[in-house]
Amino acid sequence: MSNKRKTASSLKRGSKYRAKKRGLAKGTGNLGRYSKPAVTKFKLTGAKTTKKTDLRYTCSVCKKTHAQKSGIRAKRLEFQ
Repeated sequence: MSNKRKTASSLKRGSKYRAKKRGLAKGTGNLGRYSKPAVTKFKLTGAKTTKKTDLRYTCSVCKKTHAQKSGIRAKRLEFQ
């Protein structure tokens, strides 16, 4: 006797495979349990998860500051 998890049968009455064959389970519109919310209702729609770097270099002799031309998108910036 084994304790392996069995995969769901794809031919059962309520399977997603059969629902897709019938044209359901595409996840848009008013389809009951196969419905998904609108894309605009998703949590991170349009939100960025990273910030652009803004590095400024200061000359130790003349004390002039030079800014980075264009930032690179990164979650973490590390100096060594």
